[in-house]
Amino acid sequence: MSGNGTRTVSTGGVRLAYRAWGAEEGRPVVLLHCLGEDGEDWRGPLVSQLGGAHPVYALDLRGHGESEQPGSGTPEDFSGDLLGFLDALGIERAVLIGHAFGAVVAYLFAQEHPGRVDLLVLEEPDALRPPVEPPLPEPEPAAAAPAFDPRAQPEWTGRRSAPEPRWWDRLAAITAPTLVIGGGDDSHLPQAELAALAERIPAGRHLTVEGAGHLVHESRPGEFTSGVRQFLAEHTPAPVHEAG
Repeated sequence: MSGNGTRTVSTGGVRLAYRAWGAEEGRPVVLLHCLGEDGEDWRGPLVSQLGGAHPVYALDLRGHGESEQPGSGTPEDFSGDLLGFLDALGIERAVLIGHAFGAVVAYLFAQEHPGRVDLLVLEEPDALRPPVEPPLPEPEPAAAAPAFDPRAQPEWTGRRSAPEPRWWDRLAAITAPTLVIGGGDDSHLPQAELAALAERIPAGRHLTVEGAGHLVHESRPGEFTSGVRQFLAEHTPAPVHEAG
C-alpha cells in the first residue's frame, strides 16, 4: 500500500482521515496518536519495519489532522470511531498500538471489543489509576497546532487526572496479549502505575525504556521498534504445514 497522502472513511457521521502503508496482506496494525498530534506522527522506523509484513494504518482521531470534529469527544466516542473505522475497512481483528491518549482509546476499545483486538501495545498511556497525583499537565497549545482542534479537548483533559474508576477495574477484561511501554524516570507519568496497569491485564507485560521520556517512539525509535517487533514475533502463530 502507498503511504502518500491521506484517505478518508465515514463512520457514524464523522469523516476520519488515515494513512495506509506497508503490505497488502498480513495482520493489520492500527496506530493511534496522542492528543494534539495526527497519524503522521508515526511515520518512521516503526512503520518502515512493520510495513514489510503488515498492512499499517495510522488514523487521525476526530478533531485532529484531517479528520472532522463533530462537536463531542469523550474517550468512548473515540473508541466508537475506531470500531467504525475497522468495520469500514473490513478489518475483523487488528494489532492496536497507541501512544498516551491513543493508548487509552486502544485499551478502552479492547475492554469493549476484545474479539476485535489481536495484540495491544500501550506506549505511556495517560489515564492511570484514579486519582492521578499530581495532576497531569495539559498539552501545550503551540504543540497542538495546526493538527489539533481544541473542541475535541474539553471532554478528555479533565479526565486525564481523574479517569473513570471503571476504566481501571475493567483492565482485567482485556484478553489480548498486551505490552505496556514506559519511558522511565524522564517521563511525567508515574512509572510504577504503568507497571501496575500491565499487571491488571491478564496477558500484560511491562517494558521500560530508560531515559526515553513520554515520547518513547520518537526519542528512542530503535529500542521502541525492536520491543514492538519482538512482541509481535512472540505472538505470531506458527505456520500450518499440510501433510503431503
